[in-house]
Amino acid sequence: MISTEIQQVEKYYTMISEYLVKYSMQLVGALLILIFGLWVAQKISKMVAALMARNNIDITLTNFVSNVVKVLFIVMFIIIALGKIGISVTPFVAAIGAASLGAGLALQGMLSNYGAGLAIIATRPFIVGDTIEVKNVSGQVKTIELGYTILINEEKVEITIPNKHIVGEILHNSFNYSLVKGEIDIAYNASAEHAIALIENVLKDHELVANEPLSQVGIERFAESGVTISYRYWVPTTKIIETKLAVNGGVYNAIQSADIEIPFPQRIVTINQQSIDS
Repeated sequence: MISTEIQQVEKYYTMISEYLVKYSMQLVGALLILIFGLWVAQKISKMVAALMARNNIDITLTNFVSNVVKVLFIVMFIIIALGKIGISVTPFVAAIGAASLGAGLALQGMLSNYGAGLAIIATRPFIVGDTIEVKNVSGQVKTIELGYTILINEEKVEITIPNKHIVGEILHNSFNYSLVKGEIDIAYNASAEHAIALIENVLKDHELVANEPLSQVGIERFAESGVTISYRYWVPTTKIIETKLAVNGGVYNAIQSADIEIPFPQRIVTINQQSIDS
C-alpha cells in the first residue's frame, strides 16, 4: 500500500517536473505579463480617475469607473498569461458566465440598487447637501453610494434609502433649505398690518432664516376667535427645530411687547329666556 502511494507521488512529481521543464520559459513569460498587466491596469485606472476629476464628474462615479477599468485590464492580462502557459480559458469563461447568471438572479435586488445608484450619479437629480423628499421620507442628503443614499433629518437621525426606491419615484428637491410654517392669532380689533411688520422683522433679524427664497407673512384665515397670521420661511434642513423654536419665541415676544392681544378660544352662548320660563 505504501509502495502504491509512493508510485503516485513519483507520478505526480514526474508530471510536474516535465511540465516545468517544458513550460519554464512560458511560466516566466506569464509572470512577467501578469506583473506588466497589473502595472498597466493601475496606470490606466489613475488616468481615467484624473480625467473624470478634471471634468468635475461625481467622485462616486469616478471611483466606480476607474475600478471597473482596472479590473477589466487585470482580467484581460490574466487570460493572456494563462494562455501563455497552455491553459485554456474557455472552461473558465463558461464557468464564470454560469456563476454570474446565478449570482445575478440571487442578487437582483442588490444589483438593481447599484444600477439605480449609477443612474443617480449620472443624471444628478440631487447632490450631497440637497434636501429631498421621496416616498414621504425627507432629509438632507449626506452620502450618495452606489447601493444606497443616506439622508439626515432635522432630528439628526440618519435615514438609509436603497437607491431603487429613489429612481423612478416622484422626487421633491428643495436644495439646501426646508420650508417652515408658523402662525399666530391676533384679536379682530388689533392691527394686522402692524403684526405682519413685526413678524417680518423677526424673520429678517434671525441669521438662519434664508434671504432667498423670501419669507412670506400674511393673513391666513379669519378664525372664530381672531385673525390668523401665517408666516413661512426657509432654513437649513439640519437646523429646522432650533430655528423654528427661536422664531416662534421671537414672534410671541414681539406681539406681546407691542400690546397686540392674542385671543384665546371663546364662544358666545345665548340663553333663550322663554325656554327657561316654560
